[in-house]
Amino acid sequence: MTMTEPLTSAAAVVAAIRARRADLAAGGFRSDRHNADPADNFAVLSEIGAARLLVPAAYGGLWDGTASGGWGDLIRAMVEISAGDGPTGQNWGTTALVAREVFDAHAGLPEETRSELARRLLHEGLRMLASNAETGVNGVNGVNGVNGVNGVNGVNGKVTARPADGGVILSGTESFNTNSGGLGIANVGCLLEGAPGRHHVLVELTHPGVEPHDDWDNMGQRGTRSQTITYRDVFVPDGRHYAASMPSPVFFGAVMLLHAALMQGIGDGALDATLQYVRTMKRGMLPQFATPVEDPLMMRRLGARSSRLAASRALLFSAADRLEGAAGEDLSAIVAECFRAKVACVDACLEAAGEIHELAGARGTSNAYRLDRYWRNARTFASHDPTDTKNVYIGMYEVTGELPSLAAIVRV
Repeated sequence: MTMTEPLTSAAAVVAAIRARRADLAAGGFRSDRHNADPADNFAVLSEIGAARLLVPAAYGGLWDGTASGGWGDLIRAMVEISAGDGPTGQNWGTTALVAREVFDAHAGLPEETRSELARRLLHEGLRMLASNAETGVNGVNGVNGVNGVNGVNGVNGKVTARPADGGVILSGTESFNTNSGGLGIANVGCLLEGAPGRHHVLVELTHPGVEPHDDWDNMGQRGTRSQTITYRDVFVPDGRHYAASMPSPVFFGAVMLLHAALMQGIGDGALDATLQYVRTMKRGMLPQFATPVEDPLMMRRLGARSSRLAASRALLFSAADRLEGAAGEDLSAIVAECFRAKVACVDACLEAAGEIHELAGARGTSNAYRLDRYWRNARTFASHDPTDTKNVYIGMYEVTGELPSLAAIVRV
């Protein structure tokens, strides 16, 4: 897959994504219905050239390659993608986050590897995933609560790489692998025998030693294909693995913004779908009104949702722009702002997605519309980590001017 005419600015890429939101929504409808990877949507994003926001300018992208650079445009793009389809947004954001890791100078990957990854992202539609979660695979019946996987065929304990001639051999099981439906590259977190700390290994999911378990059948975000994967003695050559380093506060703040952007987009998409449906209705909520536009109750509810989403969107974009200019600023204050943005976006999204059927009425519950997917997607991702915990940390910052250790409180 290649982009047709490369766009020359990040703003133009974001605008092009916005113009295709309806196409992304249609692809998301099909993906949700069939519990399938949203491959059609990634064809659209490749055509636009959205991956240029993920690749440093030195390799043909539109990101300046710095830790704090490009977040404003990337977050705006993710909102637009997620407004079309939440799972597509989460998948794309996962690739974005992994790209930030592997192109970071601290990763120390050789130039040959970096150039190859950039080329494949830009011209082949490469998708990447963070394969780090080991919870639920150590001899537990039913990984992720489905399919009765008992200890995943006896592969238990920590995911481990052991040194071998010319590379490492990876073994173990990771229980949560968002974006694995695209069969791209997994950035696998593991232990390296004989070395301290965590390690990362870049694994091609087409490798014969990679076993996907196809056990992702959740209520929402179905197209993320966040299935369990077992790595069975997968050889990975030198130059495609690296020692993990402690991410900067900028990275942790950006994770919160990516989460927030996904929720904001789902909320915006829910409002889009609500408005589209309401325009076809021949009645108001109050029986004395023949059309929705005559019904002040419906107009009030829609206006309130629009305003709430506009407010959370403004906070999100402000936090992203502030993070991008983080050099020399109080990073704790900026990360606290990122937490606030996530809280605001989650709350606004859940309200917008949860209210669709109050406005659409019983006919709107038909699977011909599948309007429920917005709430299912929103509620599924909002369960990733409790909003209350973010409010605790925000409150702590307000009282003390400090945040706890980010490595201990932020789930990537």
